[in-house]
Amino acid sequence: MSRKPQPEGGQAPVVQRVRVRYAKRGPLRFTSHRDFARAFERALRRAAVPVAFSQGFTPHPKISYASAAPTGVASEAEYLEVGLQAVVDPEQLRAALDAALSPGLDVLDVVVAAGGSLAERIEASYWRIELPEVDPAVAQRAVSAFVAADEVQVERMTKQGRRTFDARGAVTRIDVLPPVETPSGAADSSCAILELVVRQVTPSVRPDDVLSGLRVVAALEPPVSPRVIRLAQGTLTAQGAIVDPLDADRDGAAIGER
Repeated sequence: MSRKPQPEGGQAPVVQRVRVRYAKRGPLRFTSHRDFARAFERALRRAAVPVAFSQGFTPHPKISYASAAPTGVASEAEYLEVGLQAVVDPEQLRAALDAALSPGLDVLDVVVAAGGSLAERIEASYWRIELPEVDPAVAQRAVSAFVAADEVQVERMTKQGRRTFDARGAVTRIDVLPPVETPSGAADSSCAILELVVRQVTPSVRPDDVLSGLRVVAALEPPVSPRVIRLAQGTLTAQGAIVDPLDADRDGAAIGER
């Protein structure tokens, strides 16, 4: 069978690429990645953004997403890139997109892409996990056991079926924050708070995998569901800090050129 010829020159070329940082907050953290993608495409249309489209019989907007947080997890550091048919002002675009999205899906920053790959700039994520009704001292013992282990094997169901992998090797730092002081001056020990930095690996290690690892090494079983938020993601420095992947664009250079 002969194929129908593909339309020629049906779409305007990309003349500008912009990179967007957005947040998922409150109840909107339960928005799946697919639902967010649909909402973002609607927001582009409502804001009259001159987005570029792919060629062919079923053109798609030129949007690429980088390391989206799992459904149910809040985040202050989600990223995507959009190809545009016309040059726009980044701050005006940020304001227009933020107004077009529901509260809780908040556009925090927009920069013009200066080159390089956005995905290659995301090497690690910085997470905070709140464990209500868990004593910080109990959490500290579990974390100490986790850190002391050479590896911690956990299981998770994936699209390829149930997989077993090491949750320890990807964690570059994990700490238990000191108990919060109440206004009366007494320590509130009803909630343990973990902060951790996790490198991007394959298969990916998520906060729930780390919690599974704490259960494996120390039988830590939070009595209620944890609250998880991603605070940052980006390039991991030798000192263990995370650099915002948009910083290189603000500097006008690709990450490898600094």
